[in-house]
Amino acid sequence: MGNGANVFFLLMGAILVFAMHGGFAFLEVGTVRQKNQVNALVKILADFAVSVTVYFLVGYLIAYGIDFYASAADIVSDDQGLGLVKFFFLVTFAAAIPAIISGGVAERMRFVPQLVASAAIVAVAYPLLEGVVWNGNFGIQAWLADTFGNPLNDFAGSVVVHAFGGWVALGAVLQLGPRLGRYGADGRATPPSSIPWLALGSWLLCIGWFGFNVMSAQSLEAVSGLVAMNSLMAMVGGILAALVVGKADAGYIHNGALAGLVAVCAGSNVMHPAGSFVVGAIAGVIFVKGFEFCQNRLKVDDVLGVWPLHGLCGAWGGIAAGIFGLTSLGGLGGVSFMSQLVGTLGGVVFAFVVGLVVYGVLKAVVGLRLSPEDERRGADLAVHRISASPEADR
Repeated sequence: MGNGANVFFLLMGAILVFAMHGGFAFLEVGTVRQKNQVNALVKILADFAVSVTVYFLVGYLIAYGIDFYASAADIVSDDQGLGLVKFFFLVTFAAAIPAIISGGVAERMRFVPQLVASAAIVAVAYPLLEGVVWNGNFGIQAWLADTFGNPLNDFAGSVVVHAFGGWVALGAVLQLGPRLGRYGADGRATPPSSIPWLALGSWLLCIGWFGFNVMSAQSLEAVSGLVAMNSLMAMVGGILAALVVGKADAGYIHNGALAGLVAVCAGSNVMHPAGSFVVGAIAGVIFVKGFEFCQNRLKVDDVLGVWPLHGLCGAWGGIAAGIFGLTSLGGLGGVSFMSQLVGTLGGVVFAFVVGLVVYGVLKAVVGLRLSPEDERRGADLAVHRISASPEADR
């Protein structure tokens, strides 16, 4: 009975996080130009399939020492397949990494090299970090606990998933370069192609996020309503901050919700709801100002702003858990600021190096970019030979 209930509980979580990939897709569809909307949809789905395949074959073994090279009877064992549903749940997290990166490299990245990069990252790089933080691999968590009193607390992946994906994406974008016409004497930004699609993507992500965070407990016995409440308050804080700082810009507001949810993942199990609201609000400001700084000052063409959204807000969330999780600020305790700082910085540096190396190697070997002609035509016709509105092409 206990295993059966946990199988169902975790399955619902896996389905909610799987649905978030639709959110990633429509967030990108609404942001990129219409000539790249089909490519956005296809990339997210194809990346998911590649991610599941390589994580099944290699990645899960690296992270947790578990493989599936046995009969069905053996891998089900006597737990009603609870271990298999855990794989389903965790692979939806792993597949979020290419979905995050996709938004940064949109509109000029070649399709096959992106799939190859996704395979390498989900098969090896991501499981290495995941195994360190969530499985205690290599003794790094034990070292943090011995040195600073507690291990890194990253309950639902501010660092492991979001900061990692965002900083890998920054490395990828730097290797790829900006879109044609984005910068220079005649350079200009392009507005989102569809606010309704962008908004739908944000809503799907927000809904699925409660499976992402709450069900990271991975059992009914461990589930906590505090995680749900903290997720809600951080999301609201992110929305309101982006509303004010972003001057009611629709893109900022819908991404502000996501910024708050990214930041609360790490400490959602230990922070007070008021602290979570503050963490989310600060994340909303980080996203708006970080997006403007990235695009206008650094001139880094990160199309969806995945580095400020996931990279910076994820890093903030990892560090914030060591502040707002303290009992002196109403949290449950069991966290150390120095562990959160050192662990977060370590994850960020690792991710950035991974992005530079993986995409740098691909750039040298096969190339990353669409040809100038194909980029001007758009990836929909150049790669998939169909536009988002085929009827209109006749």
